[in-house]
Amino acid sequence: MAKRRKKSINSISYLIAVITVAILSALGIRFGTQSQQAISVVNLDNLENITITTGKEITQEFVSEEKENLQVYFFDVGQADSILVKNEDKTMLIDAGNNEDGELLVKNLQTLQVTKIDYLIGTHPHEDHIGGLDDIIQNFEIENIYMPNVQTNTKTFEDVLDAVAQKDLTITTPKVHDTFQIGEAQCEIMAVGDDADNLNLASIVIQMKFDGLTYLFTGDAEEEIEQKLEVGKVNILKVGHHGSDTSSSENFLQKIAPEVAIISVGEGNSYGHPSQIVLDRLEQIGSKVYRTDKVGNIWIEQK
Repeated sequence: MAKRRKKSINSISYLIAVITVAILSALGIRFGTQSQQAISVVNLDNLENITITTGKEITQEFVSEEKENLQVYFFDVGQADSILVKNEDKTMLIDAGNNEDGELLVKNLQTLQVTKIDYLIGTHPHEDHIGGLDDIIQNFEIENIYMPNVQTNTKTFEDVLDAVAQKDLTITTPKVHDTFQIGEAQCEIMAVGDDADNLNLASIVIQMKFDGLTYLFTGDAEEEIEQKLEVGKVNILKVGHHGSDTSSSENFLQKIAPEVAIISVGEGNSYGHPSQIVLDRLEQIGSKVYRTDKVGNIWIEQK
């Protein structure tokens, strides 16, 4: 968007600026405040019905009054994952960050007026994905819990099992091609493993379709899993394993060609995530990359 110029701006330039603002507004691009910076999507093919908003904290500004819209929140939980999907009063929470993120996630969900979680997904039992699951289970009504059939002897995993038992809930291991719905959003399990030696290979991968657009949530799935995924074109990708080069193989990214790629990653993390190799691959296919370490929480709303 062109900046305002001094009074000496000529009428033609002014007219161009007005037209530019009108076009961007028509495309659904939001302009943020100090507390919430909005970022536009550069590849607008098939994405004219979405807005992407970012901000360091989840506030009332992130609450949509349009329940029929699909809402996908990528919470800033540092070097960890947590994603909320909402549509038509139905919800899915994929992962719940590290142990210390539980309280923050509970607060975020309450701010977003969530009282019940229809599908709670622990993609795999690494602490940075299931750390806050016990807090979520303790504070919300839970309908279904999906986790792979692998166990660890960590306190984090035991805390999850204890919370499940205290609420008299059960954990289900889904099968590939199992389907379920979050409102009008159609979800399908694309991968789920049982590798106890490399838990990333046990990651539950979910494909979600809504009104012509496809989302792919990959957990920490690595290249070995990517090669087996029966997926085609993807519009919005949750980049696997925080942008590690163990995931996001060149063939896979070229196959799915996402317009938008979300990387959930901690600022200055010791792993060097995201890999520059992965960032280069995403740039080469024209993906617009959003990183939680750079912009904070990310909210995608599809009308």
